[in-house]
Amino acid sequence: MTLSFNMSISFPHIAAVVAVLCFLGGCSSTKKDSVFYGETPYTLETDTIKRLQNIPELGQPKITIAVYNFPDKTGQRKPNDRFSQLSTAVTQGPEAWVINALKAVGGNDPWFKVLERQGLDALIKERQLIRSTRELYDGESDVKNQLKPLLFAGLIVEGGVVGYDANVTSGGVGARYFGIGASEEYRTDQVTVSLRLVSVQTGEILLTVSATKTIASYSSGGDVFRFLDMSTKALEIETGVATNEPVNYAIRSTIEHAVFNMIHEGILSDLWKFKTEE
Repeated sequence: MTLSFNMSISFPHIAAVVAVLCFLGGCSSTKKDSVFYGETPYTLETDTIKRLQNIPELGQPKITIAVYNFPDKTGQRKPNDRFSQLSTAVTQGPEAWVINALKAVGGNDPWFKVLERQGLDALIKERQLIRSTRELYDGESDVKNQLKPLLFAGLIVEGGVVGYDANVTSGGVGARYFGIGASEEYRTDQVTVSLRLVSVQTGEILLTVSATKTIASYSSGGDVFRFLDMSTKALEIETGVATNEPVNYAIRSTIEHAVFNMIHEGILSDLWKFKTEE
């Protein structure tokens, strides 16, 4: 938002400019306060996570499953037309969304026992600490029976974010008439997730699925340019707003959709089955 005018503008013109500035300044202040101070933390649920929670009950014992790593394999950086950025375009912790989606399958009666593998080193160290402490200070020699053995996984989920295509489509429209103009622009990106299910006993890849989601960005703006007095006094006002779909939300939604596809493909392949009413 910019404003430029000659200092020799008459008092009525100055009053009009001050009124416009006060109005725009008030709008800007209100918007700034709502963005930086007005919102409290919240839990966001996607439509796909609700579909996962509503999947019928599993007709067999719960499945032990592990997620070791789900990396960003795109190597993409945040797009910028002016300079290169070091920040990545994709979140570096998508495995958290994979675990969250697996835990959501079945709702209150989950299908999967998701085992801790991201912090496995810390878990093993803590168990060793418990054993050594009990041996030294509690005089317990047979400490193996004091801790339950760690569960092992029957299945492993692997894969990653395999595609991030920036500026797949873009366009806009604008018009100007007697110094008054308005414009709209849009742009879409795409993110692709690949997921595969591996048997621990045989190493066979049982299932492989993928999902793609479009990320939309939209901006609109307007401006006014007027000569107030024969090319010596000018008034220029610009304003605009842009809305960008969060990339993190798009990746989460895509991962959840891939997990939903995995459940569906597993049913078709007889890897698991729904519980039937007797």
